[in-house]
Amino acid sequence: MFKGSIVAIVTPFKNGKFDEKAFKSLIEWHISEGTDGIVPCGTTGESATLDYEEHYRVIEVTVKTVKGRIPVIAGTGANSTDETIMITKKAKQLGADAALLVTPYYNKPTQEGLYRHYKKVAEAVNIPRILYNVPGRTAVNMLPSTVARLAEIKNIVGIKEATGDMKQVSEVIRLCGNRMTVLSGDDFTTLPLLALGGKGVISVSANVAPRDVSAMCNAWEQGDIVRARKLHFKLEPLNSAMFIETNPIPAKTALSMMGTIREEFKLPLCQMSDDNKEKLRKILINQGVLKK
Repeated sequence: MFKGSIVAIVTPFKNGKFDEKAFKSLIEWHISEGTDGIVPCGTTGESATLDYEEHYRVIEVTVKTVKGRIPVIAGTGANSTDETIMITKKAKQLGADAALLVTPYYNKPTQEGLYRHYKKVAEAVNIPRILYNVPGRTAVNMLPSTVARLAEIKNIVGIKEATGDMKQVSEVIRLCGNRMTVLSGDDFTTLPLLALGGKGVISVSANVAPRDVSAMCNAWEQGDIVRARKLHFKLEPLNSAMFIETNPIPAKTALSMMGTIREEFKLPLCQMSDDNKEKLRKILINQGVLKK
């Protein structure tokens, strides 16, 4: 159910408010470009700075716009188990197909704490859920042995692996087998992860180049390794550019250059430096997503 190119979609703003019109247009563009799924309210969607009303509205608009054409995987994680349950219940009520749950951040739970957190959420809300391991942001790394324990829980169906550590990814796949769908959480690891048995990517780069990210995943699935590798190398400069400053600043800046959204963020995120804007512009031109 969850495979291929799944975009961690940005949340556009207009004068400090959620820009629903621009967001709906983005979703339609993604579907037409071959995107296989949408994650609203993830890291790239600035979930950490959305209030509850905004968070729920973004999920609701996503579900109503997608209309069942591709899966909607709502970001519902928090650093409190009770808050995670509350947001996940609301996402299910709003019609999300699944939930993406980041490991609790800042409070640095132990491996046992992580297990109990996810187990309690799974017992409280019956919706397919994808774990999200991104220690660079959360300060805690969910180990493969913990993921394997969680794979025994029926409605925990996948993991977004954003450690960038292919040894860890390999161990997760080895320990979990077909009990857990493994998705890349770093665009630069997508092809290597597919080679290990992963099923796709929750992508930042797909915000800007959805057709190429989708084509790379499809080429691999169809056994066209040469084409998949070619697209991997084509996307490599863009993958790096998406982190020239803190995500989602480069993705939203690129989309602004492309004329699809405003260059607007919620503090403490802010506009990109002029030097980095120029670097980004050149990469976008070379990628063919922006005209000279």
